[in-house]
Amino acid sequence: MSKQPRKQRKLRYQAPLHLRHKLMSVTLSPELREEYGRRSLPVRKGDTVKVLRGDFRDHEGKVEDVDLKHYRIMIEGMSVQKPDGNQVYHPVHPSNAMLMEMDLDDDERNDILERKG
Repeated sequence: MSKQPRKQRKLRYQAPLHLRHKLMSVTLSPELREEYGRRSLPVRKGDTVKVLRGDFRDHEGKVEDVDLKHYRIMIEGMSVQKPDGNQVYHPVHPSNAMLMEMDLDDDERNDILERKG
């Protein structure tokens, strides 16, 4: 893997979907980190996250949508009003969020958590 920033950016912009999902990883809260023995996990719809940076700092809500194309997540209750009066989600980069509660309905996700290393 190259160290050149130019090639690192190219990798992100041209990444296939299965790699984009891994790039959407969110840090785990200290409690979850201790419970599962991992530092981060890819975020999914239905997870509860806390925003760590930006205008909505310390806001906690459920993930409504994960935008793999632009590497952003939409969180419940985080919306801004446009000049025409419409409400739109304020997107957040996953590096600026912390996972507080996980949606464990999916068996594949449970397998990922049980996997070693």
